[in-house]
Amino acid sequence: MAASKAVIPRVRAGRTPKRADKSSPASNRNFIERLPPEILIKILSYLDASGLFTISHVSKLFYHLASDNALWNRIYVKNFCKKKKQKPKCVDERLWKLQDKAVGFWKWLFFKTVAGCDMNKCKRHLGPISRHTGLPSQTESVLRNLHVTWELTVTHESGHTETLELSWSQFFETSVILCWSGGGLFPSYQQISTLQLYGVWRVGFNCPSLKHPGRGSLMAKLDMQTLHKGAEVIGQDKLVELKLLHPGLIIGIWKGECSVAFILFTLHFHKLVERSIQGSTECPYVEPKVNPPFDDIDPEYGLHGYQLHIVLHNTVCELMSARFSQLFCRRSQICDGHIQLTAICETNLSQHTPLRGDMTLHWICEALQGTVENCCIMSLTLLDEFRNPFWCISSPVSMKLQKTSISYDYDSAHYLIHYQDSDGQVKMKLVWMEEEKQFVLISLVVYVSISKVNKYFVRDY
Repeated sequence: MAASKAVIPRVRAGRTPKRADKSSPASNRNFIERLPPEILIKILSYLDASGLFTISHVSKLFYHLASDNALWNRIYVKNFCKKKKQKPKCVDERLWKLQDKAVGFWKWLFFKTVAGCDMNKCKRHLGPISRHTGLPSQTESVLRNLHVTWELTVTHESGHTETLELSWSQFFETSVILCWSGGGLFPSYQQISTLQLYGVWRVGFNCPSLKHPGRGSLMAKLDMQTLHKGAEVIGQDKLVELKLLHPGLIIGIWKGECSVAFILFTLHFHKLVERSIQGSTECPYVEPKVNPPFDDIDPEYGLHGYQLHIVLHNTVCELMSARFSQLFCRRSQICDGHIQLTAICETNLSQHTPLRGDMTLHWICEALQGTVENCCIMSLTLLDEFRNPFWCISSPVSMKLQKTSISYDYDSAHYLIHYQDSDGQVKMKLVWMEEEKQFVLISLVVYVSISKVNKYFVRDY
């Protein structure tokens, strides 16, 4: 240990010339900071937007100087105003005429305009809409091109907050998995007061080594004290226990302890780009209200022409992806507050669908990893007869052994997956084929709540 200590030689104050002190980096920095602001502003005027933004992280002084309105006004006009006296379209006439704007106004306006230009470019690449999923086919590539990431803010009971950067993510056909590992940054499970999920849009520069500015879009704000009461343990292995607290949210708890191993969110692709970047730090993105289509000309005929796309996957690979069209429910079949749409009928063997891989959920937390059996992630997209997304789900689900009567088609173990929220339910029945060493989905029924249908179509079922 003694050998590893750095030896710092002592320098006698009387024999060290003053000129040597000024040659130190700290002295150079102090010398620069002692320059008049006018000279520093002149020096900074030779920097472009990326250099100006980067130098603002050096110190409080440079942060203030690098936010100077004159500097950013020049950069803004050079990049976005073809004519010298042309006013930007996004600036209010009253704001443009003000002589004394708040410090950083033009800096904020520059990055907002850059972001808007990037967004307009990428919006054109979101389409076309996939005929299988009813979702934009390039959601993943647009998110990557916009430099979108996600952050998690954890609030302790004491009021202390910690913002964590994403540990890892994994994209699938209609959803993305986001994971934050513990590493001692999380408080104990019971001491978490609030979780806030933000989409963060990084404005890209030409130089990838520079720090990129970003803005947060609130996507979820969860009161953990309330969710603790309804938490459901959906699986466990030798190391962790998985608790489902909210659709799309599971927390891995180290067994025998109250400490958090990881927090995992699953997000559906429906309006994911908009939700990740168009909300504010205080309010989430609100989807524009549209006039509901007129559905069911014949009320007795009920709902018809629906399309279901469902993906079952874990954190590593896809287990199943299937599409079911022309789903319907007659008015006489509506009962118990739900509208039933049957995608796979248990008695129709031709509809039964085998799964690729095991029903397991793999987890990775820093140097440790494990596998929880009988768990996976369900990503479901229900389209109405006009091919518009009507009900979208992405959430971890668990499979439980079911006691059934004797089956002449399958004499092996039967399992049930049951998902439920305020908008409806999903029930899936599976059997394990011992010889083939695979699961087969033998029943899939979606139950949509009548209140959701009535609100969407302004009907009165």
